[in-house]
Amino acid sequence: MSARTIQPAGWAPARGYANGILASDRTLHIGGQIGWNREQVFEHHDFIGQMEQTLRNIAEVVATAGGEISDITRLTWFIKDKSEYLARQKEVGEAYRKVFGRHFPAMSVVVVKELIEDEALIEIEATAYLQN
Repeated sequence: MSARTIQPAGWAPARGYANGILASDRTLHIGGQIGWNREQVFEHHDFIGQMEQTLRNIAEVVATAGGEISDITRLTWFIKDKSEYLARQKEVGEAYRKVFGRHFPAMSVVVVKELIEDEALIEIEATAYLQN
């Protein structure tokens, strides 16, 4: 099986991982995305801001591979603060719908002690099956 690395144009190079790998069967595996921008700079230091940027990063990887939000089949969220996530459910929903609309793939949320990037409050990995 052959696979192609997916790297959105203008993004700083991924260090030691791929942002996306598109398999020959059109399955797109999206590496854990965090709330930094294409230059790997955190513009937001709050959970909702980072969550929205993380989802935008996933959407950009999918678009670069030729897919759409509706092609995403799975999201796994890694969050550092369960209490904040639960307390801000309304804002979580609003930010989610801003980026993904009403597309709700299979999802898991896992609470973790730390993430590799100290400023990151959330990391999300995804899988998509591209229909094109």
